[in-house]
Amino acid sequence: MFIGREVEMERLRRMVESPKQRKDLHRLFLYEGMQLGLIYGRRRVGKSELIKQFLKTSKIQGLYYQCKRTTEMNNVQSLSALISEVYQYPPLAFTDMEKLLDFLFQQACRTRQVLVLVLDEYPYLRQTVPGLDSILQSLIDSYRERSQLKLILCGSFVDTMKSLMLEENPLYGRVTLSLHIHPMDYFESAAFYPDFSPADKVRLYSVFGGVPYYNRLIDSTRSVRENVMNLLVEPDARLENEVQMYLLGELSRFINANEAFEALARGFHRFKDILSQSHITSSSALAEVLKRLILMELVKKEAPINDRNNKKKASYFISDNLSSFYYRYLFPYSSQRQIMAPDTFWDRYIAHDFSETFVPKQFETLCRQFLIRQNRKGRLPEIFDAIGTYSYDLPEEHRNGEFDVVTHDDKGYIFYEAKFRKTPVTDAMIQTEIRQVQQTGMNCHRYGFFSRSGYQVTPRPGVILYTLEDLYSNG
Repeated sequence: MFIGREVEMERLRRMVESPKQRKDLHRLFLYEGMQLGLIYGRRRVGKSELIKQFLKTSKIQGLYYQCKRTTEMNNVQSLSALISEVYQYPPLAFTDMEKLLDFLFQQACRTRQVLVLVLDEYPYLRQTVPGLDSILQSLIDSYRERSQLKLILCGSFVDTMKSLMLEENPLYGRVTLSLHIHPMDYFESAAFYPDFSPADKVRLYSVFGGVPYYNRLIDSTRSVRENVMNLLVEPDARLENEVQMYLLGELSRFINANEAFEALARGFHRFKDILSQSHITSSSALAEVLKRLILMELVKKEAPINDRNNKKKASYFISDNLSSFYYRYLFPYSSQRQIMAPDTFWDRYIAHDFSETFVPKQFETLCRQFLIRQNRKGRLPEIFDAIGTYSYDLPEEHRNGEFDVVTHDDKGYIFYEAKFRKTPVTDAMIQTEIRQVQQTGMNCHRYGFFSRSGYQVTPRPGVILYTLEDLYSNG
């Protein structure tokens, strides 16, 4: 069963299907003729599955080719064999990729039928065929008014795919659809494990995040602990080497990446702290590693919403949940893991911190995602224009810090506190949080709370109370 990606699927249909098929006559001139689409996103995020599902459900004839990191002629022969198989042609022979692509552009002219050609992992083919971007630009310009070919280029190297849209690239101005496929949020991910309780859904998302490949491996007959043990902690676990293999495939400075990740996983988020804790030799080397990890969508950089331009207050966070779990629990204790029973290892190095620190911190991310979903659907009393951390300084008290979940709207700020704890939130807890916020001088016109275990409070104006059930029923 294919889960989610309704918006992306609809955008693909708009690009590929003709107005007659869509019964959408006002798009008559917009979608006819040659089209070029780019689909990109980090590895395992579900790009290929999205395309395959689209081709499976569409009435348009499609060619899906997985580019290989081999020679040009090897790719030419493989794609030629695929064309012969799909269209029942006799064996085809082309001397290079340009002639093969020209043949396909011509075919979409002769038949007057729409043809979809997908070149998945396009950066591999681009590396082996010199000037491939220019070749495609020439073909697109030559056949734009005649061919019904819909060409889709897909790739996991995000920076490479984005470069195809830059002004200096031959394909600049020719891309009619750009789809950046991101990991799913907590609500979409929960569709992979619907039988778990809301609390366990939070725990599962905290580890496996929004990557469909990981979430498909979750076994609904096992507990959260059993799933994490089976997929990550036990010897030869299915995802044991997932993070390391991804980094090896895309980063040459692998040691520096490990150093940066470990510092981030231990809670060091400012650049100077990461540098001092990671043993990376220079700030320029760290800057390069962080830049690369951000492009790989494994790390994100954030600044407080009330001090966006202050570089000193910018923070870095691991944005991939599986990487965060790996570098917090598995990478630092790899030697112990090799000589201990999995259950013993879990109880000694994971269980308490996972329950008391790791999941509660990830819960804040879920709450942000919930608020963004509500904001987009217009369900909040005030539509906010920013969400993130809020930085404060109290010089007289020699104290500074950040609030983790704050939104800004026309009336000011709304402060939110996320409590993933076993006991209900009480009036005293709410009053303490409000008092702390007021002491910072933040212009806060409303307060919100998220509680795993409910509330023992007296309702009061200006205070919003959310439960786990709200997160999973009103997404």
